[in-house]
Amino acid sequence: MMWRMHRRSRTICLSLALVSVFLHLLLSFVSLSFNQQPCNPLLPARTHILRDLARTHSTSVGISSPGVPDSSRSGAGEDAEVPTGRPGGKNLSASVAGGAAELLKSGLSKLEALFQHPLYNIPGPPIAEDDWLLRVQPKAKASERSSQMWSVASRDGYEDIQWTSSTNTHPPWLRFHLGISRWQLYPHQDPNMGLLTQQLATHRIVSAVQKSGGTQLKLVMSFPNYGQALFKPKKQARDEETNYNLYYFSDFERHNAEIAAFHLDRILGYRRVPPVVGRQVDVVKEIKDVTTDRKLARTFFTSPVGNVCFYGQCTYYCSTEHAVCGQPRTLEASLAVMLPDLSLAARRSWRSPWRRSYSRSKLAKWQTDPHYCSTIKKTPPYDKGTRLVDLMDLVVLDFLMSNMDRHHYETFEKFGNNTSLLHLDNGRAFGRHSKDEPTILVPLEQCCRIRRSTWLRLRLLSLPRYRLSDVMRASLSQDPLHSVAPLLLEPHLAALDRRLKAVLQAVSRCQQEQSEKGGDEVIYDDIAFWKHEFTPAGVSSHTSEIL
Repeated sequence: MMWRMHRRSRTICLSLALVSVFLHLLLSFVSLSFNQQPCNPLLPARTHILRDLARTHSTSVGISSPGVPDSSRSGAGEDAEVPTGRPGGKNLSASVAGGAAELLKSGLSKLEALFQHPLYNIPGPPIAEDDWLLRVQPKAKASERSSQMWSVASRDGYEDIQWTSSTNTHPPWLRFHLGISRWQLYPHQDPNMGLLTQQLATHRIVSAVQKSGGTQLKLVMSFPNYGQALFKPKKQARDEETNYNLYYFSDFERHNAEIAAFHLDRILGYRRVPPVVGRQVDVVKEIKDVTTDRKLARTFFTSPVGNVCFYGQCTYYCSTEHAVCGQPRTLEASLAVMLPDLSLAARRSWRSPWRRSYSRSKLAKWQTDPHYCSTIKKTPPYDKGTRLVDLMDLVVLDFLMSNMDRHHYETFEKFGNNTSLLHLDNGRAFGRHSKDEPTILVPLEQCCRIRRSTWLRLRLLSLPRYRLSDVMRASLSQDPLHSVAPLLLEPHLAALDRRLKAVLQAVSRCQQEQSEKGGDEVIYDDIAFWKHEFTPAGVSSHTSEIL
C-alpha cells in the first residue's frame, strides 16, 4: 500500500514539473514576440483620459474654430511630446491661444467693416422736434436753480449737480435719455456709448433696491451721478443649456443673455435694446451694505461653504434653494441702463398677437390657424404704418437668440402708434444652442412681410466677410466680462449662423408663394429714397451683391 502511494506522489510531481516547464517556454516565446515589435513610450493614465476627452469633445460638438490647428488632421497627434496630465502641452496651448487671438482679430476687423457699410449709414431726414423723446427745458429762474442744487447736494453719496443746457455738462446716462428718438434709442456710432458702458461697468454703486414686479430677482442700482441700472445676477453657467423638460415660462433669466441681446440688436441695426454691460459685483460691499430695502436685506445668508448669498422676493426662484451666491463675495451680473422715469416718458405695454398660451395643455390661436395673420393685418395698429414690420424685426431678433418669452412689448406713449418697439427683457434668450425653435418664426411665415433694410442686413450678415457669428464674437469681446470667460460659447455662435439661414429661407419661400399667388409684396421698402440716391455700383460692390 505504501509503495503504491509513493509511486502516485512521484507521478504527480513529475506532471507538475512538466507543466511548469511548458509554461516557462510559453512565456519566453511571448516575450520574444513582443520584443520584436517597436513600441511607443506609455503615457500616464490621466494623459490618455484627457486625450480621449479632447477627441470626444471635438468630434461630438462638430465645430472646429478656424485658425486652430487640429492634431488629428496634421498627423502629429500620436507622436507629439505630451507632458504628464496636460494633453498637447505648451505647444498646443500656445497654438490654440494664438488661433483664438487671430480669430478674434479677424472678427473685430469684420465688425468695424460692417458698421462702416452703407447699409448701416443710410442718410435720413433731420430729426424733427416732435421726434425727440425728451428736450431740455428753457433756463430756470435763479431761485429755482439754487433750490434744486441745495436739495440734491444734501443727499449722501451723490455728486452735486452742475448741469447746464450744454450736453458737455451732462452725465452719460442723461445724454442717452436726451438722444432717444421716435425710431431708435441711440444713434449709430454713438460717441456717448463708450462713456456710458464704462460708467455702468466701473462706477461706484451707492444704492441697491429690489425692483417691484416681474417673475425673477432684479435690482435697481444707483450711481453717484444719479444714473440707474437694472441689475440681473448670474443664475446659470455659460455652458449649461436649458432643461428640455422645462416649459419656457419656467426658464431662468440669464445675465449673459441680456448682454448678448444688446450686442445682437446693435449688429442687426435696430438699436432698440437699452445698453447693457457685464460687471462683477461685490455682494456685500455693493449690495448688502448699501441697500435700504429691508425685505432684500433680510434674505442675505452665508452658505455652508462660506459664499455670501441672497434671494430677495419674487414670483419664481426667490428662495434659499434658488439663492444667488457670490464666490465667495464676487458675483457676475448684467447692468442695463434704465430708461427715463415713467413720470417723464410714459410707456404703453402691448399684448403680442403671437403671445403663447402659457399653459401646459392649451395652444394659442395662432398655433392652430395658418391664416391667423390675415385677421391681424386688418386689426389696429397693424393695419397701417410700420407696426407690423416693426414686430417682424422683433420676431427675427427673438428667433436668432431663441427667445420664446415675448408675451408683451412696449412703446413710448408720446409717439403714439407711429414709432418703433422697445426690445426689452431678453433674459430667457440663448437658453439652447442644440435646438432651434421654429414656432418663434411663425409670425414672419404667416404674414410674409419684412423691411427691406432688415432683409438686406440679414443677407449681408450671411456673407463670409461679415459672418454673423464672427462679428458677434468680436462685439461681445468688448464687454468687461469677456476677460472672465466668453459670454457666448461657440455652439451658440454657430447657432446664430444656422438660424440666420433659416430666416432668409423663410423670406425666400414667402417671395415664391406670393409670386405664384399674386399676393401682397413681401418686402416693405423703407429705403426707397436711399436706393434712388445711390446706385449699387456707386455705393459699393458688396452692397450690389445683396440689392
